[in-house]
Amino acid sequence: MRISVVGCGYLGAVHAAAMAELGHEVVGVDVDERKVDGLSRRRPPFYEPGFDELLSRSLESGRLRFSTDVGEAAGAQVHFVCVGTPQRRGEYAADMRYVDAAAESLLEILEPGQLVVGKSTVPVGTAARLGEMVTGKVPGALLAWNPEFLREGFAVQDTLHPDRLVYGLPAGADGETARALLDEVYAPIVERGTPQVVTDYATAEMVKTAANSFLATKISFINAMAELCEATGADVKLLADAIGYDDRIGRKFLNAGLGFGGGCLPKDIRAFMARAGELGADQALTFLKEVDNINMRRRIRMVELAREVLDGSLLGKRVAVLGAAFKPDSDDIRDSPALNVAAQLQLQGAVVCVTDPAALDNARREWPHLDFCPTAEEAAERADAVLVLTEWKQYRELDPVTFGRVVRQKRVLDGRNALDREAWTAAGWTYRALGRRAG
Repeated sequence: MRISVVGCGYLGAVHAAAMAELGHEVVGVDVDERKVDGLSRRRPPFYEPGFDELLSRSLESGRLRFSTDVGEAAGAQVHFVCVGTPQRRGEYAADMRYVDAAAESLLEILEPGQLVVGKSTVPVGTAARLGEMVTGKVPGALLAWNPEFLREGFAVQDTLHPDRLVYGLPAGADGETARALLDEVYAPIVERGTPQVVTDYATAEMVKTAANSFLATKISFINAMAELCEATGADVKLLADAIGYDDRIGRKFLNAGLGFGGGCLPKDIRAFMARAGELGADQALTFLKEVDNINMRRRIRMVELAREVLDGSLLGKRVAVLGAAFKPDSDDIRDSPALNVAAQLQLQGAVVCVTDPAALDNARREWPHLDFCPTAEEAAERADAVLVLTEWKQYRELDPVTFGRVVRQKRVLDGRNALDREAWTAAGWTYRALGRRAG
């Protein structure tokens, strides 16, 4: 099939390359010339495991190209909208300018029988509004909503081997036509027996925001338990292990620590609350306010814990921060808890050096007042404390004996409960973590 992907950021670039991998002829369209040029030259503007290889294969096949001209999308049977929906400045609501602009740009080249597919995370009601616009301007054209469920660090896998496909479709014959086109797009995935949820626009839009809200709630729940564990002397890791054996609860995402960040969970739960308020159903999501509050308190508590470990004062103390990305296997620093903590430590008088395997360039651009080091060893040289704030494999596998020769004081704060506490304490380190007794 001929496919266009409008918006070639993280979501769109991965989706475009994956669609070419499935055998389609794909053009990715973006207004950012530097982004288009970089992708065309196999230099993606972000780090994602496996994406460089996927991009190279797709470009070499001749099935993938990128352009700044939406006219290049003319003739495509399916047009995917993959632009961002950031939080509106000064508000909780999502900024819909980019989605609206992308949809409007497609009206210039859209033809009857072609399908516009939204993949962006949007407030419920967006698809119905855009569907009316599309069919009103181009009778016979169709709109569907097909939310994405990408996890940064696993985006290639999640696109080519998703755990489900969700189709939000118009009613009647138009819905059947749209479904047939989507099934053709995803034919190899459908043929593998991947579960499909075929529903209306509103449900499809809510699937993504509901999923993110549940995930955020689960993370904040265990972090709330960590607060109680610190007050009672209990151990949150053992608590999570115990309740995680209950298959109604499960162990995944019950890892207490610094909390969530990134470009999705924080802004998506806030946009969900804002939209519920607009619909007069704000009471249904008031619990998400506390989910957000718990998450932000983790950052404050980590700074407090660092001060405790450093004998009650941060002034002049050398602190190594291992991690800048909001999660491992990513260079995404949006709403990064690690960088937020690093900045607070520096603001309160600590001498901070931040390191990260992939996110240093992004961090330098956005946080120029912080100091950065290329390796964990350089960051930790003569440090009074080491904070592990992003659970990269490189940090989880540090040898505490060898690493201990670099620092001034063997004090480690495990902000992600990712280290082997016994191994570090056996090597002479003072070990502290959120929700756990001192070791």
